[in-house]
Amino acid sequence: MDTANRAAFLPTELYGSPSVAALEREHYATRFWHPVAAAADLPSGHVRALELLGVPVLLCHGGDGLVRAFRNRCPHRAVAFLAPQKGSVACRRLVCPYHGWTYDLGGTLLAAARESEFVDPFDRGAWPLEALGCQVRASLIWVALGADPIPLDDQLDLPLQEAPEALARTLVPLAFHERGLACNWKIAHDNTLDDYHVAIAHPTTLHRLQGPVRDYRHRFGTWANVLATPSPEGDGEFLTFGLPPWNHLLLWPDGRMAMIQFLPEALDTCRMQVWLLGPASRQEEGEALMAEMVHFLAEDRVLVESAQRGYGDGFRTGPPHRLEARILHQQAIYAALLEPW
Repeated sequence: MDTANRAAFLPTELYGSPSVAALEREHYATRFWHPVAAAADLPSGHVRALELLGVPVLLCHGGDGLVRAFRNRCPHRAVAFLAPQKGSVACRRLVCPYHGWTYDLGGTLLAAARESEFVDPFDRGAWPLEALGCQVRASLIWVALGADPIPLDDQLDLPLQEAPEALARTLVPLAFHERGLACNWKIAHDNTLDDYHVAIAHPTTLHRLQGPVRDYRHRFGTWANVLATPSPEGDGEFLTFGLPPWNHLLLWPDGRMAMIQFLPEALDTCRMQVWLLGPASRQEEGEALMAEMVHFLAEDRVLVESAQRGYGDGFRTGPPHRLEARILHQQAIYAALLEPW
């Protein structure tokens, strides 16, 4: 049998290489958009400070209705306007705590303390805040750190084809969950794309939602892929999309939506963030619905942390199963973007 071109997973060396991790940050993560907050959590006239892959980010929802993202540092001496925090705060002006430079929520410099005393003639227009790519889509705020990311509609190609109405709905946050995982982000991402393990590892949780393996349906876009399974209630399909760089979009027939991402931290750790959104009528159920998700996510945590320990001793992965095709699809995207480097 010719094995030269057989399907294979990424080499496990890529999961523990500092140089590869640096390339991922510079040439992979910067090609994509990243969900950072629920749109409804940033009302007009509010701002929120957060960190994305080590970059301080400031989200601003101005009076003009636009949501913008800026690098959270004053152009004068790089001090942050606000410290990262949970939730948003009402804000009319951004005032640097170091020298009092004052900006509006559109990033325009309004005033600098003692303007007439700068060594050289001072031009306010030359010192706007550094803007980052920012879009609101699927009731989430997305930020791009790179100068030339792929279009967000391309990144969401298959969800927009398969479920355009679901992505167009205005949903509210039902619950949010995050925790650290003791594994490389790629292990966590691979696992959530792995449809081979669900019936075995999640017999009383996720498997009950997704149903018999014989009913699984896969589709593949240029960037995203999907597992579609009939809803147990018979009211439609449960859709699980895999999205680069490390995201997973879940859509229920009852109007709920979840976004899961695995943000890299160190070589052997990542941070899982989960947004659960839905109709306003279901807000009282939010924590209970999230608890159901956390149950199977905790089962996965045991598996991915065990895999992390196994990958560290020269392990070579076995052959891919047909139910692991979504892993191969996302790994091919990853390899193609990093290959030139």
